[in-house]
Amino acid sequence: MANGKHPVAAFAPHRALRSMSEAVETTIDPLGLAMPLLHAQLAWVTHPQELAEVAAELSARMLALQGHAWQRFLGAQGPDLEEPHPDDTRFVDPVWQESAGWNIAKQWYLLTTHFTQDMLYQSHGLSNRDRRRAAFWWRKWLNAMAPTNFLLSNPVALQKAVESNGESLLRGMRIFLDDARAGNIRMTRPDDFKVGVNLATTPGKVVLQNRLLELIHYAPTAPETYRTPLLIVTPWINKYYILDLTPKKSLVRFLLGQGFDVYITSWKNPDAALAGVGFDDYMTEGIGAAVDAVRSISKSDKLHAAGYCIGGAALAAWLAWANRHYAAQDVPLASATFLTTLVDYHKPGDVEVFLDEGSFKYLARNMAQKGFLDGKEMAAAFRLLRSNSLIWHYVVHGYLYGEKPPPFDVLFWNMDTTRMPAKMHTWYLRNFYLDNKLVKKDALEVAGQPLDLSRIVQPVYAVGAADDHIAPWQQTFRLNNWVAGPKRYVLSSSGHIFGIVNPVVSPPRREYWVGEAERHDSAADWQDRAEHHAGSWWEDWMHWLKPQSGALGKPQAMASKAYPALADAPGTYVLES
Repeated sequence: MANGKHPVAAFAPHRALRSMSEAVETTIDPLGLAMPLLHAQLAWVTHPQELAEVAAELSARMLALQGHAWQRFLGAQGPDLEEPHPDDTRFVDPVWQESAGWNIAKQWYLLTTHFTQDMLYQSHGLSNRDRRRAAFWWRKWLNAMAPTNFLLSNPVALQKAVESNGESLLRGMRIFLDDARAGNIRMTRPDDFKVGVNLATTPGKVVLQNRLLELIHYAPTAPETYRTPLLIVTPWINKYYILDLTPKKSLVRFLLGQGFDVYITSWKNPDAALAGVGFDDYMTEGIGAAVDAVRSISKSDKLHAAGYCIGGAALAAWLAWANRHYAAQDVPLASATFLTTLVDYHKPGDVEVFLDEGSFKYLARNMAQKGFLDGKEMAAAFRLLRSNSLIWHYVVHGYLYGEKPPPFDVLFWNMDTTRMPAKMHTWYLRNFYLDNKLVKKDALEVAGQPLDLSRIVQPVYAVGAADDHIAPWQQTFRLNNWVAGPKRYVLSSSGHIFGIVNPVVSPPRREYWVGEAERHDSAADWQDRAEHHAGSWWEDWMHWLKPQSGALGKPQAMASKAYPALADAPGTYVLES
């Protein structure tokens, strides 16, 4: 080099700055709220030509909007230059279109929001992950600053206040104070529902209880049941009754009506006393114990199992373990169904913005001190992913409009949070989310056995949801690339909950795509050949599952001497707060 320096030396300051920022992020900003934004700003500063280009583009759009504003104020009409995204319902009231002043205020806000987001996604010199994180946190701040969130800049709230002589604001203040006392922006009222009364009402018996779970065996409703029983492994991140909400929405009731002998896991809501419970314990004392109980009561060597969300990931781990632990003919599962289940965490969805080395260490320390991860913390994170619909909607309608939220069973369930044992959840975040070891052959050892998903040779039925932001369907599809048996994949419309809680109704409200899958398939290849159907995938699942379930016969006993009935459904664990 002309200046006598080695080329690598030119990058030393940049490496030092990067190392310094990583140290700051780990110690001062462990959740990564500020540093991604700083990284984006530094990236634009170091690319002056590109910065000048986007500045010129912004100036042009601002001038165009200024001209449009003058036309509106002078009485001329024309299409808006800045439109809300299709899923943005904040400006649906006609006043935002009909009033020139409010319409221009809306468009200035949308211009700022859209341009900032686009600019962050185009940041040069940043990884895709850093760009997504920067855009995410800036979007959360812009959402919070929306004119709809404040009384003086929300024409609908002002009109309601005038029409009600201020009564709407008094009601809003009472709702705000109630939420403040509860420590939560509530999406439904706590007295709207009661588990066991108007939720989770399907009759059954608790036939197993240990320190981690209660196993519920449901009373048959069909005159005959299939010989092969079905065990549903629910996620312990939430309570089980999402699959047994109301009679019309209950997957459990649907399965009973189809002639299945149904069992479900209801997990303990752990406290500090279970801080040392690990993932191995959830495998052995949870899924393993439930499988043994089902086989004993049903007198069937084989059973079907279905796992939802993290319950599905745990089921995949257990089935890989079982295929190594048992002789091939003795593996207890006849088939496995996976509902919105990630086993490959390479691109885990929007949750990725919350989790890196810094945030993991922060959460691990927090859990170690308390012995658990508080369910409210996890619920707040998931609500933040959809802050407009799950936070600010309730702020506006509750505090500004004075409207109590209507009864909504799914939102009540969503607020009925659970805790995570420190040891188990730390292990899960590290080995599944951060290191993605579940899909690495023999990289994980669980209950004394290394895990290899390719050992799973049982028939697999997997369901993804098209609008799922927690488990993106393209990533749930990758389950098919790791297991070895015959595979059928279904893509349901809607999201993580309503893609699964998808009752059969007439006329059909939803749709799905279905087709066989191969290990070498990509999600796009499968989608190109998948068959489209209107209605609920529940019906397709029955067409797949019934031929594998043996003969119909007299329903099995509800309990046995080894597994007596301990309590009526829904049991006691689901009632713990």
